[in-house]
Amino acid sequence: MQNCNLEFIGEVMRNASVALLSIKNVIEKVDHAELRAELRSEYEKYDAFIEELKSYMNEKGYEIKDVSKMKKMMMWSAIKMNVAVDDSRTHVAQIMVKGTVMGITELTKILNESHCVTDEKLKEFASELIHLEEEYEQNLKKFL
Repeated sequence: MQNCNLEFIGEVMRNASVALLSIKNVIEKVDHAELRAELRSEYEKYDAFIEELKSYMNEKGYEIKDVSKMKKMMMWSAIKMNVAVDDSRTHVAQIMVKGTVMGITELTKILNESHCVTDEKLKEFASELIHLEEEYEQNLKKFL
């Protein structure tokens, strides 16, 4: 069961970390003040979520694994290339909405398949992140 809990929480942590990294990679290219403010707000909330999750993981003795350097590099280059082609408000919002929807989908899937997870608090973290990302999706759609 411990292994199932670790795999589950690892996926939740990766999801939040990828979102944080994506925002970090795109925000510097955003000229639109309202979109930049939205992304900054999302960044701060993801960061706070990750810190709370890390704290819980440390408390429970769950090993924290970071997103691999290769995945970070691939994300960085994909986002930079995509934004280099078109850094308009609409295009950046579209990229971020797609990433957010992908995150919601992945989290919902792992939550629905979490039959072996014995730590209910881990499921609460996943549900909280889904809720945050659904809110971000709606907020970002305003910029499309």
